[in-house]
Amino acid sequence: MSLSPGYGETPVEGDELDALLPRARAVLGEPVTKASVFDLEQAVQDEVAGELISAVLEGNLALDDLLVDSFARDLHRRLYEDIWAWAGKFRRVELNIGVAPEQIAVELRSSIEGIRYRWINTDDWTARELALAVHADVVRIHPFTDGNGRSTRLWADLILACAPGSGPAEIFDWRLDKVRYIEILRRYDVHRDPTELAAFIGTQGIAQD
Repeated sequence: MSLSPGYGETPVEGDELDALLPRARAVLGEPVTKASVFDLEQAVQDEVAGELISAVLEGNLALDDLLVDSFARDLHRRLYEDIWAWAGKFRRVELNIGVAPEQIAVELRSSIEGIRYRWINTDDWTARELALAVHADVVRIHPFTDGNGRSTRLWADLILACAPGSGPAEIFDWRLDKVRYIEILRRYDVHRDPTELAAFIGTQGIAQD
């Protein structure tokens, strides 16, 4: 994925290292670098994504299962529970991005319920716009210490693969111009309209064995 950071051999230190679970440190060895952690996270994500996409294609994971706020925590936990102590837990510290910690739970539920209501009761969004509205709005809220972008991009893929359509199931192509992508996300924070994101981010067919 082109959104991968260029960590090199930058060491993991301080509070970040303290949050790394012992079993993950045992796998990674010493010294622990950000690049090695990223690679481990990506390997887990690839495995989880494969399992969940298969569940969608087999009809075991439906759109109703995905358009609920609890899915955010469930997915985040599944991606990071073997690596980080903060997996599936809402952040407790104020950041220069996202809503205040005490507002996360209410804001997340309101956001997903609003998106779900609009999808059910109007017909002005495509499946791509629905999926990217979920992605962008949860990134705006920034509920977790880290992994917000990764988990919500996968969430968007699952929604797109699951949403009704006339053609073969697809997921998004996240090989993006990162600078422009972030610029569009920031504009979304202002107008809450996923149209520009949907025009910018392409799709691809799902590879099946």
